[in-house]
Amino acid sequence: MRLRNLPLVVCGLMSVALPNFAADARAAGPLIPGSGRPVTTIGDDFEDPEWEYVPNWPKSSNNMDKRTRNPGGFSRNGRWFEAALRGQPDYVMRVDTPPGGLPGSKGALMLRTLQSGIPGSPSFQDQQDDFIANVRQRCGGPISVSYEPSIVTRVYMPPVEQWERRSGSQFAMRAGVRGGAENEEYWPGIFIQFQNGRQVKTGQDGIFLVIRADGRGQDIRSIPVTQTGWWTLGMSFTGDGRVHYFAKPGIDNLTAEDYLASYVPYNMPCRIVETFFYDCFNRDDGKTWSTPFVIDDPTLYVMRGADRLEAYGQRFVQKPKPAAAPQTTQAAQPTQQRTTTQRVAPPQQRTAQPQRTTAVRK
Repeated sequence: MRLRNLPLVVCGLMSVALPNFAADARAAGPLIPGSGRPVTTIGDDFEDPEWEYVPNWPKSSNNMDKRTRNPGGFSRNGRWFEAALRGQPDYVMRVDTPPGGLPGSKGALMLRTLQSGIPGSPSFQDQQDDFIANVRQRCGGPISVSYEPSIVTRVYMPPVEQWERRSGSQFAMRAGVRGGAENEEYWPGIFIQFQNGRQVKTGQDGIFLVIRADGRGQDIRSIPVTQTGWWTLGMSFTGDGRVHYFAKPGIDNLTAEDYLASYVPYNMPCRIVETFFYDCFNRDDGKTWSTPFVIDDPTLYVMRGADRLEAYGQRFVQKPKPAAAPQTTQAAQPTQQRTTTQRVAPPQQRTAQPQRTTAVRK
C-alpha cells in the first residue's frame, strides 16, 4: 500500500492503551488526523491496475423496502463492501488520478450513484448510497478510542459545472462509531454541501463543509469551499469521547491550522470505532447522476495498538502467487502469465461477505 502521510509525532505518549491517559493527553489540543502509525491492512491506495469492485446487482435498499438482496457487493482486495441497509454507489471505478493529486499516485477511485433508492423504482426524493471500509473483519473487531484512531482521505471535488444542480449534501466522509451509556451506534462525518445560486438571493452558487454533529445532534455549517480540486479531510477520535474534524484544500498533511471543530456528537461520548465510509447523494429520479467525486489514499491511523492491528490484518492481505516453474520442453505452451494474475476472487471467508448491517444510518 502506498503511504504518503508523514507520521506526526506526539511526544509523551506511551504504547499502551489507557483511556484515561489518552483523555489527559488530548487536554492540550485535538488529535490531528494522521498522527501515529498507519494501519496498512485498512484503507486503500488504488494503485493496483487490476483493482475491481464486484457489485452483485441488484443492490440493497433495506432502508426503503426491507430488501437486502444478498450477496452484497465487495472489492476483490477485500477492503470494501456494500452495506445491507442502502446499497453501494452505482459507479465504483478505479480511474487515473486527477491532476494535482498525491505525488506518485497513478490510480484513485471515482464514486457516483444514479439509482440511490430502490433499484428500478425512483422515489423522486433525495437518497444516498454507502461505500464501506472493511474495518471490523480486518482488525478482528472494533477499535477502542484508547488507541486514538484517526482517518485521512484525499477527496477530489470536480469543477462546479459538473455538480448536480441540487441544493443539499453531495458527498460525505463518515465513521461508524458507538458510544453513550447504552453503547449506541451513530455516524459522525464531514459533508460536502452545494447551494444552488438560483435558490438564494445572492444568485451565487456556494459549497460548504458541514459537520455532523454537535452535542444536540445538530449539523453545523463549517468553512466555505472557495476552490474545487483536491481537499484533505480528516477525523480523529479520543479517549475523552470527542470527535475532532479537520479539513484543508490541497493534498498536504493536516496540521493544527486545519482544525474545524470538536464535539461529543448527540451527547454520547464515542467509545469505539467500527468502520468508516463514504456517502454519495443525488435526486433519485432515475436519470440524474450524482456529482463525480474521487477519493485517494483513505488511511486509518492509530497512536497505539498498531502492531496488534497489523498482525491480525495480515491474514487478509493477498500474497503474490509464486512464479511458475520454467518450461523444460520445447513443445508450444499457452502463456500462463495473464491467467494466473487476472482478477480472481480471494478466498470467500477473507473477502466476499464482510458483516453487513441494516442499522439505521442517517
